[in-house]
Amino acid sequence: MKRLADGAAVNRGDDGDPGQPDAVVRRAQGGDVDAFEAVYRAHAPAIHALCRRMSGEDAEANELVQDVFVRAWERLPSFRGQSSLATWLHRLAVNEVLEKWRSNKREALRMIDDADGLALDAWQAQHDPDVLMDVEAAMTRLPAGSRTVFVLHDIEGYSHDEIASMTGIAAGTSRTQLFRARRALARVLEP
Repeated sequence: MKRLADGAAVNRGDDGDPGQPDAVVRRAQGGDVDAFEAVYRAHAPAIHALCRRMSGEDAEANELVQDVFVRAWERLPSFRGQSSLATWLHRLAVNEVLEKWRSNKREALRMIDDADGLALDAWQAQHDPDVLMDVEAAMTRLPAGSRTVFVLHDIEGYSHDEIASMTGIAAGTSRTQLFRARRALARVLEP
């Protein structure tokens, strides 16, 4: 929980009372720009991390964070506090990333038909001494659909049914994408 100069608190996680928005959130719901700025400062790093993992690019993640908080400002009056603000913002971020992909007509959620034809160049990663990969860097090289399922399932903890509902793919497709993403990451990251 982050304390502001006026003594009000902004809940950063899911530890607050989900039945009642805190004072800062209520002020932001009423149009208080300073209160919304406090909400932004408290939650932007986590939203940026999520957007970065899903998009694979810093520049796109920065743009997505701004889009998420514009959407949050527009929809904040409808926030009823049935979940924590962090959970609500997280869901807004996931939806914003997926909507951005759809609107750009990207092949973000395409099914990978050829597991060996992944957009990863494992041979180069294994044989180029200058390539030092960590999981974040390796994830950026996954096709967008696989990366999305990997992030939502293995990092964010969503079930395959929840992922299917969010993305519009079948739960079985989600499982397949996750299996292929894990296998591709293992190939790239093995010494």
